[in-house]
Amino acid sequence: MLEEGWQVTYAAPWSGYDLDRPPAIPGLTTVDLPRSCGRRRHAALRAARRLLKEQGAAHDVVLLHDPELLLATPGLDLPPVVWDVHEDTAAAIEVKGWIPGPLRRPATAIVRGVERVAEHRVRLLLADHHYRSRFRGSHTVVPNVTTVPEQPHPAAQPVDGVLRVVYLGSVTLERGAAEMVEIARRLPEGLRLEVIGPAHGPAQGLLARARDEGLLDWHGFLPGDRAVARLDGALAGLCLLHDMPNFRPSMATKVVEYLGRGIPAVVTPLPVQQDLVERSGAGVVVPFGAVDEVVAVLTSWAADPGPVRDLGRRGHRYVAEHHNWQRLQADFLAALEGIAGGGR
Repeated sequence: MLEEGWQVTYAAPWSGYDLDRPPAIPGLTTVDLPRSCGRRRHAALRAARRLLKEQGAAHDVVLLHDPELLLATPGLDLPPVVWDVHEDTAAAIEVKGWIPGPLRRPATAIVRGVERVAEHRVRLLLADHHYRSRFRGSHTVVPNVTTVPEQPHPAAQPVDGVLRVVYLGSVTLERGAAEMVEIARRLPEGLRLEVIGPAHGPAQGLLARARDEGLLDWHGFLPGDRAVARLDGALAGLCLLHDMPNFRPSMATKVVEYLGRGIPAVVTPLPVQQDLVERSGAGVVVPFGAVDEVVAVLTSWAADPGPVRDLGRRGHRYVAEHHNWQRLQADFLAALEGIAGGGR
C-alpha cells in the first residue's frame, strides 16, 4: 500500500505484545490498541470502536482482519468496510479453550449469523478459495501466501554443530503442542526443535516446562519479519495439526512459508497441506499423532542432508511460482482500490 502511495493508519496491539511501534515512515500512522486475550476482550473492542468513530470517516476504506471487530462497526458513519476473511471463525470456536464447552454450540450459531449479516453490510475479501462455500455471494479471493526470497538459504545448515527443526505460528494442543514436546524429547544429539510463536491454553504451560527442562527453544511471539528469518537454514518445518473442522479446508500458511524459505515440511494429512506437499514434492506426510514417524524422518534427514537441500530447492521453486505474494499483491490492491473508489 505504501509503495503505491496509499496513506495507511495501522491500528494494532503493539504494547500488548511488548513491541515498539514501527518508526516513522512517510504515509504511515500507527495506533496502539489494547490486546484482547481469552475472555478479556471488551476493552479492546471498545477502544477499536472509539478509534473507528473518531477517525474512520477520514479514510476511504476500513480493512478488518479480526471478525470480532465487525462488532465495533454498527451505527458508525464509516467509509466502505472490508472484512479480510482469514479463517473459518465458527469452526475455530471448537478449539478456543477460553469458551466454556456448553457455550460453544450456541457461539458457533451466533458466529454463522454474524457472517450472514456481515455479507450484506460489509465487503469481503477471502484469503482461501475454500471459504467461498460459507457465503452466498461471489467475493474476491486473494490467497494468504508469503513473500518469497529469490535466493533462499539452503536447508540443513548446522549452527554450532546442531541442526534445527522449526515450528512457526500459534501453539495449541490442537496444533500439535504435545506431539512437538515429545518429538523434542526423542530427537537424537545434534538435532533440536525451535518453536516460534505464542502459546495458548494448556500448551503454554507445556512449552514452558519443556523449555525449562532444556528440551527445546521457545521464542514466543516475534514480529513477522523476524519470525520467518529464523526459518533460514533449518532442517525441516513442522505442521502437525490435528484433524479439526476449522483446519480441514484451509491452507496452513506456515507450510507455504517453510517451502518458500527453502526448507522441506513434515505435515499431517489434512487435505490442503497434504496436496501442497505432494504437488511440490518438498516434504513428507505423516499420520496424525505419529511421533515415532516424525522422529524417524528427521533422524534420517539429519544423517543425509544432501537430498534434504534438494527438497528445499524444489519447494522454493513451487511456492515462488504458485504462492508468491509478489505475484498476488496487485490483485489485493486492485480489489481495495475498486472498493474505495465505489464510495460509501
